[in-house]
Amino acid sequence: MENEKLNFINKEFPQLLKKLTDDTMPKWGLMNARQMVEHLTDYIRIANGKNPESVVTPEEQLPAFRRFLESEKQFRPDTKNPLNTGEPRPLRLNSLEDAIAEYQDELKYFYSVFEKDPGKITSHPAFGPCNYEDWIKLHYKHLTHHARQFGLLAESEK
Repeated sequence: MENEKLNFINKEFPQLLKKLTDDTMPKWGLMNARQMVEHLTDYIRIANGKNPESVVTPEEQLPAFRRFLESEKQFRPDTKNPLNTGEPRPLRLNSLEDAIAEYQDELKYFYSVFEKDPGKITSHPAFGPCNYEDWIKLHYKHLTHHARQFGLLAESEK
């Protein structure tokens, strides 16, 4: 299953991103396409350790979050981001193409970080301490969630 997830993250999702335009409307949520890609980059930076975040999930709830992570369940539409203040973050890049390139660069950096330190642990704000395998599961869930949000995957896919 991990190979399927890696294939999606590294091959399928980049192809899906090519279908996005600035006019692609979400099926739910407030982010536009560029904000969504910048949001993906933000989470890759948490995973690779560039932008560490504190865990906001109460410790007694972490086992339930971990069970979800280990399951094949997907994030539901309108799942709330634990770092969300209610409004999408302001755009920081000039184009969707720039946002996609930044995302791809951060993903490459993510792999290099864990290649150099396979035992590295970084914290996800909702799921707590995560190793490489945990992050792959989370990236897969996160990417498929946003691909469905923008109509790049059907609700029943992945």
